This record gives sequence, C-alpha cells and structure tokens, in this order.
Amino acid sequence: MSLDNTVLHIADVHKSFGGLHALSDIDLSVKEGTTHAIIGPNGAGKSTLLNVCIGRLIPDRGAVIFDGEELTGKSPHEINQAGVARVFQTPEIFTELNVLDNVIVPILSKRDGSYRFNPMKSLKQRRGAYDEAMHLIEDVGLNPKDMSGSLSRGDKRRLELAMCLSQHPRLLLLDEPTAGMSRHDTNSTIDLLKKIKERGMTKVVIEHDMHVVFSLADRISVLAEGRIIADGTPEEVKNSAVVQEAYLGG
Repeated sequence: MSLDNTVLHIADVHKSFGGLHALSDIDLSVKEGTTHAIIGPNGAGKSTLLNVCIGRLIPDRGAVIFDGEELTGKSPHEINQAGVARVFQTPEIFTELNVLDNVIVPILSKRDGSYRFNPMKSLKQRRGAYDEAMHLIEDVGLNPKDMSGSLSRGDKRRLELAMCLSQHPRLLLLDEPTAGMSRHDTNSTIDLLKKIKERGMTKVVIEHDMHVVFSLADRISVLAEGRIIADGTPEEVKNSAVVQEAYLGG
C-alpha cells in the first residue's frame, strides 16, 4: 500500500484493436475505501478498461497495480485470488441452483484455492460455508431457497453481489450494476452498495445512470474516445465545461 492510500493504480495503459485506439494514456488512481466512478459515452473504453484490470485483456503498454502488486499478465483467476472481484453488466449466476448454493460455491472455491475443488473435501467444509452463506444472503435480503433463475433482475444483482462478497475482496469492480433495472430496484441497489461501503470496501463503478453515480461516488473519472478528459469530485465533474460538452449534455 502506498503512503497516499492508493489501492489501485492504472499507469499509462494503452490498448488497441487493429487501428482502433480503445485506451490511450490512461493514468488513474483509486484510494482505499472509496467509491470511484468511471463514466463516459458508449464506446469510450470503460468496459475495456475494466477487462484490462481483471486480466481478460492485456494492455499494449502500461501496468495495473493493486496494493503494490502488478496484475498485468496475470490470469483472471489469479487476480480474483489476489482480492479483486467483478460484478458484470449481466449478472453471472448459476441459474439452475438456488440462492443458497449460488453463494456456497464461491465460498468453497475460495477456501480450496481453485475452481476445481475436491468434492469430499468440500463436503467437510460445507457446514462453515453454509453459515457464512446464510449471513451474506440475509445481508442482501434474499430467500436462500428461491431458484436463482426465477429472480428479478434486481435480485439477481443482489445475489451476484453476495457471491462476490463471499470471496472477501478488497476491491470490487462493478460494470453497469443497475443496467435494465426499475427505479425501485436501482434505489435498492444504491442502498446495498452504500451498506457495502460502510465496511470499508473499495469500489470502482462504471455506470450510465447519473443518479447512481452522484449517489455513490467519492470521485469520478470521465472517459471519452479512450482518454480521461476529467477527474475530480462529483461537484467538480458536474460543473466541468469539458464534461458538459462531451457527455452530460449541457
């Protein structure tokens, strides 16, 4: 950990796809315990940046440093084991399992250190995993017996958050966490993410809904055409003429 409490540092990251420069000169620091939002129009490079952070894409140049350790070149599984979890735009859950088993699976995986855990060993661990899973499910307000495939989009998001929290990450990356939700589900998700923040967890949030962004963010970075055009507090970004012209629309 650096002296200024930076937990995630993205240093001079570049990424191109053929002749398209998806990311250029990206320098970004995220402080521990904060919620850092990344906003920008479609095609700005936001999801590409998150995919670089979790190892799904390797940058052409630059580095991603988490808690003083370089993540560049590591696999998504290695990055997850280092303490970084991601919530996807479309919830990634096991739709054929109930809520309880969805949360138990990543708990056992984390304890075993692999996504291929020994079934007999897992059975011995299941009692402790059950207690932990039930606590997390209660925190997010779900019924452990409900089948996950029949949940509303908002509840699927709550389940995915419980699955991520079961891994005890230090950094949570959220890609459009309220996409496709009703206003009621959006506000419930905001409340849940605020509750998570009270635990001191660092979050990076990509979001189009400015109501969500300004409800959650301590700091905002604005991407346009693969470059950061503004970075500051919500008030600074809201009042930025450059941001108004490029994204917020006057």
